[in-house]
Amino acid sequence: MKLVFVKEQIIEGLQKAAAIIPAKTGAAYLRSVWLKAEGENVSIMATDANIEFSGSYPAQVAEPGLVGVQGRAFVDLVRQLPAGNIQVTLDAASGTLLLEQGRRKYKLPVNDQVWFQNFSEFPAEGAVVWSGDFLQDLLERVAFCIGDDDAMDAIACLYIKPVENGRIEVCGLNGHQFALVGFTHDELAARLPKEGVLVQKKYLQELKKWLGGDEIELNITDKRLYLRTLDGREMLSLPRATYQYPDYMVFLSKLNAENSSALQLDRKECVDALGRISIFNTDNDRCTYMDLSEGEAVLSAQGQDVGSANESLEAVYRGNIPRIAFPTRNLMDIMGHFISARLDLILTGPEGPCGVTGKDDPDYTVIIMPMKIADTTYYSEEDV
Repeated sequence: MKLVFVKEQIIEGLQKAAAIIPAKTGAAYLRSVWLKAEGENVSIMATDANIEFSGSYPAQVAEPGLVGVQGRAFVDLVRQLPAGNIQVTLDAASGTLLLEQGRRKYKLPVNDQVWFQNFSEFPAEGAVVWSGDFLQDLLERVAFCIGDDDAMDAIACLYIKPVENGRIEVCGLNGHQFALVGFTHDELAARLPKEGVLVQKKYLQELKKWLGGDEIELNITDKRLYLRTLDGREMLSLPRATYQYPDYMVFLSKLNAENSSALQLDRKECVDALGRISIFNTDNDRCTYMDLSEGEAVLSAQGQDVGSANESLEAVYRGNIPRIAFPTRNLMDIMGHFISARLDLILTGPEGPCGVTGKDDPDYTVIIMPMKIADTTYYSEEDV
């Protein structure tokens, strides 16, 4: 194999490939970036045995071939070289890859081609076009509510489900928080299986790194989710999880109860107040107490060693819940994902699900569980 490529045309693809491969663990072929030179392109491929990335970039190919090279070392070297042409030559006799740029020469060990496993191909039939920007926004609004523990099965997954009339719901759940975004996309809704699609949270970070603002093609098979740039040059595929997702309507429907209470607050004012309140939280009491009355919400916290805080916010309140408590940092995080100037909190009870919505955030709902207020202990966290 012998080829020349331009660093500026290939470096982004190399970095995307390197982000996927394991740093130290796993078989040598999994720590490799595979280069396949043919025609007028070089293909870059990488996998961690679950996620697969492949990209095709322009190159001057003198001798076609396939080689696997220690991924992170190769990418770090190319990244630190000056802009311009880089020549890559495989010396099969010595089992090394020679990389040259001007008077600079480097040799890197390679993996035998027998270790290479064919990558999945993008299934073009039935593919739909989707906005990369929109998908990025969905991930941002939902992923923070997804559980981090893989042992939690479905709760550690992003869930994408078709509902009706082209509507799709995307949600995340971690046991004490839940986020849901709804939108309409007729073609995608028709392509999604009835049971929906689950993608584990541990893969979403790589998906966010790969996504840009441009439109993408998306397709789904029984086992994998495929995404490809419209020009067909780059593809990312992720495994689908096979867990059973909880019926989130069980707790979402509680927000429509006739006896629920409604609280409306200025978002920025509340977030700023929560930031100050958090200074007075401790490991034993990390929540903000809200004393509610018509026209006012009094936020407070008391730490045994750090003192106490008390702030009064103007509010619109209708209900019969005089006092409720929320984990401060969680409530701040939730409010930070909204853009609405004012937020509506639907309170179903001192220990029941609380729904957060905003006028300028249509089809977006986040649920947070209050903390149980007890005489003997400050709080205990309740699951959804």
